[in-house]
Amino acid sequence: MTDHGLRYLVNCSILFGELPLLERPAAAKAAGFDAVEFWWPWPDQPVPSDRDVDSFVSAVQDAGVQLVGLNFFAGDLAGPDCGVLSIPDRVREFRDNVDVAVGIGERLGASAFNALFGNRVDGASAQEQDELGRESIAAAAKAASTIGATVLVESVSGPKPYPLRTAADAVSVVEDVRAAGADNVAFLLDLFHLASNGDDLDAAIRAHVDVTGHVQIADAPGRGEPGSGDLDLQRHLGDLAQRGYAGWVGLEYKPTTTTTPESFAWLPRERRAATA
Repeated sequence: MTDHGLRYLVNCSILFGELPLLERPAAAKAAGFDAVEFWWPWPDQPVPSDRDVDSFVSAVQDAGVQLVGLNFFAGDLAGPDCGVLSIPDRVREFRDNVDVAVGIGERLGASAFNALFGNRVDGASAQEQDELGRESIAAAAKAASTIGATVLVESVSGPKPYPLRTAADAVSVVEDVRAAGADNVAFLLDLFHLASNGDDLDAAIRAHVDVTGHVQIADAPGRGEPGSGDLDLQRHLGDLAQRGYAGWVGLEYKPTTTTTPESFAWLPRERRAATA
């Protein structure tokens, strides 16, 4: 593997799926990683109990890893949901969640929150949903700014009616919210989702590296670990680094191996630590 000087972290919501959620931060540490990220840990609860929050915080702290990123509540990603912040009937759930998520981030030192845009729904125009989505992201950015964190916007693949498909789609939202006064909003460049949607990765990196606040990777097709598909991920990561990206690279893939630790064979152990 080429050493691009980039820092890697484990998405513990998709990796180590063979373990209970609260055991995964320690497993990531045992595999040599110092940092993790999570999707929202309670997909059916925008406001979980204090006890559940405390248990999550303790699991991360006790593992000795840094929580870098956390998704805001976005519903059941395996169901019809994929973000609620632009859905009129559900936006209140997102707004109620923001303070809880930022509170967790404050306790654990998180620097980024992913705000998944909402699916298109019947009964609301695309314009109404887009305006509501931008308002929600601006509100989230205001809350995140109190702890010096950034709100991320990403493009997503799959069959759901998710409106942000290309890098340009997501970056247009970022630019609109920034123009409205929230400068702590950035693009989450997910190479798997963009490739799956047929976007030009080289062009996306070239055009949008300056507004990229976080990167996530999985190979395509299949969403497995690097080397399991057709993407030249090392070349794309090298391009990002050469163009000035110095943030985190989140490993957000589904291992094709028997266990998660085996799926890290592509990344030498000395490259997994945050200070590598």
